Amino acid sequence: MRRYMRALMLCMVFAVFSGLYVYSRLFYSDVSARRNGAKKTLIPLRASGARRGVTDKNAHSKTSAFISVFQLESWPGFIRYRFSYRVYSIRFPNENAAEWKKLFKPCASQRLFLPLILEDVDSIVYVDSDILFLQPVDLLWRFLSDFNSSQLAAMAPEHEEPRIAWYNRFARHPFYGRTGINSGVMLMNLTRMRSMFFKNDMTSVGLRWEELLMPLLQKYKLNITWGDQDLLNIIFHYNPESLLEFSCQWNYRPDHCIYGSNCASAEEDGIYILHGNRGVYHDYKQPAFRAVYEAIKKYTFGTDPVTSLLEPLEEELLKTTHTYCGKSHTLFTKRLGNSVAKINRKTREW
Repeated sequence: MRRYMRALMLCMVFAVFSGLYVYSRLFYSDVSARRNGAKKTLIPLRASGARRGVTDKNAHSKTSAFISVFQLESWPGFIRYRFSYRVYSIRFPNENAAEWKKLFKPCASQRLFLPLILEDVDSIVYVDSDILFLQPVDLLWRFLSDFNSSQLAAMAPEHEEPRIAWYNRFARHPFYGRTGINSGVMLMNLTRMRSMFFKNDMTSVGLRWEELLMPLLQKYKLNITWGDQDLLNIIFHYNPESLLEFSCQWNYRPDHCIYGSNCASAEEDGIYILHGNRGVYHDYKQPAFRAVYEAIKKYTFGTDPVTSLLEPLEEELLKTTHTYCGKSHTLFTKRLGNSVAKINRKTREW
C-alpha cells in the first residue's frame, strides 16, 4: 500500500507541471531583460466567471502539493512571473474510488473527472507526464478556437498506419475512427462536456458525462487494455461529431517511427510535441527520444539555447541513426530549431 501511495504521489507531481516546465525552460530562458514587460500567462485565465485554467492532473496530498509548489517557486523569477497556477486535490467518486484509482496506472483515470473537479474552468489542455513541448504550448491552445459548435475535445489518432495499428487489430470494444485515438495530449472544453448528453450503447437516451463513466466501466472493464483511454475511445465512437482530430505531429510517439517513419505531418513540418510513452526517456530502446529528454534536462536557464541545447542535442541524435527513429532525427529538432531562432531574433530586437 505504501508503495502504491508513493507511486500515486509521484505520478501527480510530474503530471501537474511537466508541460509548464518544458515550455518555460525552452522558450523563456533568455528573456530576463524583459522583466518590466507585460506579463504573459502560460494558460490564459479569465478574471472572473468561467475561466480557462491550469491544465494537467492534480496533487494527491499536502506532501505532493508542497513538492510541486516548491519546484515551481524554485524557478528563476523571470520565468515564474509569467504564469499562474493552482493545485487541486485528486478526487474520485466516493463509492468507486478504489476501482478508478487502479485503472491502468495510478492516477491515469483522473483526467476523466476533470470536468467535475474543475467546475469553474471553461477549457483546458491536458498532457501526460511524459510530454515534451518542442514549440510553444500556445499553438496547441489555439485549436480550441477551431472547434465547431458540436466539438468539445481534440486528440490525435493512435496510429497513422492501420497495418500496424493496435485498436483495429486487437481491441475488444468500440473505438474512434479507423485506428482509435491517443489521450496523452488532449484539449477539453469542460463547459460543453458538462452540458452535453452523450449517445451510448447502454441506454436509448443520452447521458451526461458524470452519468456515463461508471456504467461504461462496468460494461467494458473486462475488455479494455489501456484504461481511461479505451473509455474515451468508446465515448467518441458513439459521438464522433464531438471530437476534433489533430495530426500526429502534436502527439508524436515511438509508434510513429519504431517500424519506420509513418507520421506524414511530422515528415513535412517536424515534431511539435514529443510523447515518450513506453518509458523511452529512461531506457535505451529508443535513444532518439532519450536524447531529447536528456538535452532538456541538462539545459540551464539563461544560457544560449543554440550552444547549450540545440547543438548538443543534434550531436547526440547523430549517434542514434542505427535505429528507425534515429534515422528521422531531423524531425526531432526542426521545430525546436525554429523556436530557438525566433528567440534569438527577438533578443536582438530587444
